[in-house]
Amino acid sequence: MKQILLFVLVLSARPAHSQNFTDAIEDNSFFIEEAYNQEERVVQHIPNLYRTAAGGTVLATFTQEWPVFSQTHQFSYTVPYLSMTGSSGVGDVMLNYRYQLVRSADGLAVSPRVSLILPTGDESKGLGDGVTGIQLNLPVSKRWTNAVVTHYNLGVTLLPGVKNPAGGTVSLTSAFGGGSVIWLATERFNVMFEALHTISEQFSAAGGTATAGETILSPGFRYAVDIGGVQIVPGLAVPLSYTSGELHQGFFLYLSFEHFF
Repeated sequence: MKQILLFVLVLSARPAHSQNFTDAIEDNSFFIEEAYNQEERVVQHIPNLYRTAAGGTVLATFTQEWPVFSQTHQFSYTVPYLSMTGSSGVGDVMLNYRYQLVRSADGLAVSPRVSLILPTGDESKGLGDGVTGIQLNLPVSKRWTNAVVTHYNLGVTLLPGVKNPAGGTVSLTSAFGGGSVIWLATERFNVMFEALHTISEQFSAAGGTATAGETILSPGFRYAVDIGGVQIVPGLAVPLSYTSGELHQGFFLYLSFEHFF
């Protein structure tokens, strides 16, 4: 973590050489968070649908992002809806605050985020964890040329006092990191490749905890359409998930509506 922060500080201390970058789609990634806060008086609505291969679970989310007085501060919330074998309903809601630490003319952006996880999902149905948690993430974005931009994430999720099926409570921690490369084929059409790895503590069959890992590799694309004062960005990805020695293919649909208010 210290090395990542040092890397960010070194980059942000460099003189800003304006590259006169062309316009491009910015804050519309799928699995990797981009480091661009909402512009002043611009709100974004983001419904997603992700069908995982393992068990045929469907996760639908709705996220809304608002600038708080300026682009420096951003508030957002995410409401998930899960459909699994035997149960379905609202999951644990997330309330997010993000600070635009760096946004330089040479294409570098840094926006650390802190999120409060609310226990709104029914724990007995497997829709939530039953506790209030916290998530931290450090998104870093860098545009290199008119055609290439990359994004990097490093974060952790903390869930204190989760009920153990064998009795008692335990704190569960997960860490995640990843990156993406976006090819800006045109101003409105982008080809994407995202990679995300998560290491998480889970309850084991013996009643204790065990560490599990999941790697997601996701090729996809997105396209922007402007209608009046609204920008609409649909997107599609086919994520490949590798976990417990098995590879599965999923399906991801993305949609964004962005406008002034």
